[in-house]
Amino acid sequence: MIKKSKIITFFLIVAIIFGTVILTAKPVLDKINLGLDLQGGFEVLYQVEPADGKSKVTNETLKETVATLDQRINTLGVTEPVITIEGGNRIRVQLAGVTDQTEARKILSTQAVLSFRDANDKLMMDGSDLVPGSAKAVTNDKNQAIVTLEMKSKDKFANVTKTIAAKAPDNQLVIWLDWKEGLKYKTERVKEKPAFLSAPNVDRELDTKKVEISGSFTMDSAKELANLLNSGALPVKLTEVYSTSVGAQFGQDALSETVVAGLVGVIAIFIFMMAVYRLPGIIASITLVAYTYIVLLILGLLNATLTLPGIAGLILGIGMAVDANVITYERIREELKVGKSTKTAFDTGGKESFRAIFDGNISTLIVAGVLFYFGSSSIKGFATVLIISILVSFLTAVWGSRALMGLLVSSNALNNKPGLFAVRRKDIHDLHEGKQTFDLKTHFDKYDFVKHHRAFLTTFAVIVVIGIVILSVFKLNLGIDFASGTRAEVTSTQALTETQINKDLKEIDMPSDDVNFQNNNKTAVISYKGALTQDEIAKFKTHFKKAYGTDPNISTVTPTVGQELAKDGLWALAIASLLIVVYIAFRFELSMGIATILSLLFDAFVIFIFFSIFRLEVDLTFIAAVLTVIGYSINDTIVTADRIRDVSYKMGRFKKPEDISFAVNHGLRQTFIRSINTILTVLFTVIALIIFGNESILNFSIALLVGLVSSVFSSIFMAMQLWYVFKKRELKKKGVIQTQKKKKRSRTDQPVV
Repeated sequence: MIKKSKIITFFLIVAIIFGTVILTAKPVLDKINLGLDLQGGFEVLYQVEPADGKSKVTNETLKETVATLDQRINTLGVTEPVITIEGGNRIRVQLAGVTDQTEARKILSTQAVLSFRDANDKLMMDGSDLVPGSAKAVTNDKNQAIVTLEMKSKDKFANVTKTIAAKAPDNQLVIWLDWKEGLKYKTERVKEKPAFLSAPNVDRELDTKKVEISGSFTMDSAKELANLLNSGALPVKLTEVYSTSVGAQFGQDALSETVVAGLVGVIAIFIFMMAVYRLPGIIASITLVAYTYIVLLILGLLNATLTLPGIAGLILGIGMAVDANVITYERIREELKVGKSTKTAFDTGGKESFRAIFDGNISTLIVAGVLFYFGSSSIKGFATVLIISILVSFLTAVWGSRALMGLLVSSNALNNKPGLFAVRRKDIHDLHEGKQTFDLKTHFDKYDFVKHHRAFLTTFAVIVVIGIVILSVFKLNLGIDFASGTRAEVTSTQALTETQINKDLKEIDMPSDDVNFQNNNKTAVISYKGALTQDEIAKFKTHFKKAYGTDPNISTVTPTVGQELAKDGLWALAIASLLIVVYIAFRFELSMGIATILSLLFDAFVIFIFFSIFRLEVDLTFIAAVLTVIGYSINDTIVTADRIRDVSYKMGRFKKPEDISFAVNHGLRQTFIRSINTILTVLFTVIALIIFGNESILNFSIALLVGLVSSVFSSIFMAMQLWYVFKKRELKKKGVIQTQKKKKRSRTDQPVV
């Protein structure tokens, strides 16, 4: 009897899901902060050094500096600035949406130590003599922009002006901002643009608290100086060691392109799931909508900042969320084929698939955690989204989709309707035959995957040797993240030419030998070996914005930071690998852990070879892509290993090599299609990112594609073949291998009946 209440509840829940998404999607999206790569802005990492070059930079000093920087940022009108202390001597500032990046950069890094000196550069007063917050930008009676200040002590100012007046003809009160040892008034005064702010003549004692600073000020520059003075002098010296800036138009384009790529990838997954799995595929698509909504909701509630790699992480998370559905649905189909009822197949398939889903998610969480710990800036954002995605996908795919499917199954409406699960009636055995899932026929039964294991492993070894030769000859095309230097992207609505760009660079006296073109020649990528100074960046931006109408994107990395990023990347790779070995060894066995990590490292190595051959640039997102491949591809290996473990448990023991071969072959044959389908769902999103996504994450997407394709082959023809070799050696030593742990006997003093 069909229980209509269950069906009604199912459609009611679906209506609630779609109703909630449709009605609240806009406010949820509006609450999410977009990173600077999606709305324009800039990020800078400062090395903090003592102002006097002698004292130590303490935690209190860093906190004072952050407070001063925050006050200065407030004057820029930037919302949601991010200022973080990193390590013991660095501060990272992220300003998304800032309109005048040059002004912001200047205001942030200027130390703003005001000093009053005589014509012989002797210090008479400094900023500590000012009333805090008293600086104002005004116009004088000649309609000139000036800055007015108020002194704390009228008597002290009177004594200073009296002393200066007595030194005629050198009776100038020279006002400096950030005076440095070696600067001399008498040298600077003959220059067209002197380093001091103002040098009025003082011919009498001034009995007042008011001071005026006049000079070649515009009202904007006067306001800038007033803001600097009011926010206070920085207690330290700030040196840029890393910076990146993104034009507003570029950010908007990147956002729209990546969203389109995401939609294409998701639609492809929906079509695939419904075509392959029928009704379960429809339910998977419904839970994917819920998954995406919940992830965005959590990001908004956490006040997290969504970056371009973060969106890529969200899109990839969608592909992974489907993996859990694929694993579950394949298990249900197997249970139906051995003759079980729909309800029993659903219950058993759900329980049997949980282990593989759990292990796959935990392994990927390990990688995401390592990425978060070692990553910086946008990579941390990517890791954050990845972690949230994994947790939410586990909730929606394991609990959500099963709850929805459970309603339909318990309604009895699906009884004796295997076609809704894409199972043909002719493939279903009678339950009384006693068939088990590993007895089921597959399309790959004629293939002996283990027979040629030596050839497979030799092939992989040859690829590794050739790869080492390729890397030693061609090396990697390191981007500025690791090689240090400056990278600038100039974008135009029309196709650019090398002659045109070189002419522009010559005009600003900043020639480069490294000019490349992207985006149908509408984007010129200009590289410099050294890190450009603030003044050079300002000059570059001003010229190209005037020439082409959009702000160039500029990134700079010093050699010190480049070396640190490379070191952190290698540490992340090593630690993630070690943790995965430990986890797989704990959940399976050490030999499986070693075999798995060797195949995963091979996938990573293939990415390195591919990038070396095709001279693709290796940047920060490359490391993120490599680690993501390790996290994702382990899912496929775990699914196969889980099935081999099941077969091994049912066999009870391995007495001869043929027993091990039987277990491996059965595991591979029965999970081959499942392995392909789990990787395909992720590949749909990756390919969509490559075709429709933004140029700045193209190499990231290519690295994912290469690694995921490699993982299909390495998990089947390397990881499991290595495990076979390891188990054969173990069998040779032990004679017999027990594949099940012996159950402990329960002890009791009572008689057993």
